[in-house]
Amino acid sequence: MNARRLTATVLCSAAALAALSGCKTKGEIVVDQGVGITSVRTACPAVGIPEYTGDITTFRVPNDRTAQNIDLVANMTDVRSQCNDGSQAGADKVTAAISFQVLARRNDTAGARRVTLPYFVSVLQGGSSVVSKRVGTVTLDFADGAQRAQASGTVNAFIDRGAATLPQEIRERITRKRKAGDTDAAVDPLADPEVKAALARASFEVLIGFQLDEGQLAYNATR
Repeated sequence: MNARRLTATVLCSAAALAALSGCKTKGEIVVDQGVGITSVRTACPAVGIPEYTGDITTFRVPNDRTAQNIDLVANMTDVRSQCNDGSQAGADKVTAAISFQVLARRNDTAGARRVTLPYFVSVLQGGSSVVSKRVGTVTLDFADGAQRAQASGTVNAFIDRGAATLPQEIRERITRKRKAGDTDAAVDPLADPEVKAALARASFEVLIGFQLDEGQLAYNATR
């Protein structure tokens, strides 16, 4: 699993470094070429599905991964996050309430059928350090004769607000107003290695996807 390469379902958030250039929302770091940085990032995490984990395929006969042997295909989609950074209440946790949909299609439509699929929710710090991981399940109910089924899922992810908050010294270094003629007026503070490291440490992602075994992951990566 390449946790850094998120699919297109990633929500626009300034919590991830990649969002600094792509998102234009309240709370992110925005470069004003005249006076420097004008606002600071949010503590809320980016949320998305890691590559190759957004769908799952099951087969009738184990180890036969031909198209004729496919039993069921399910896709995770419509991932959304409602974030409470805890700043108003002075809470020590940032809470991301995540919802998603699972759309499934089966090949054999005879009879009613219930299918339970596993999914994971991981919190990453700095793009690589796994802070927590939980595994849950989502249940799909196929009606007799129905080829398709849909289910909804919800889960909460928690992040230490202190860890997601930039140190005051780093915040001041980023947001300090710079005047023309200053020795560092033309220097991007985000290029400072110490600043970059602090931003990485304070950046969190919540990753959600199907809990796949090695064979299922290899199938998604190579098909």
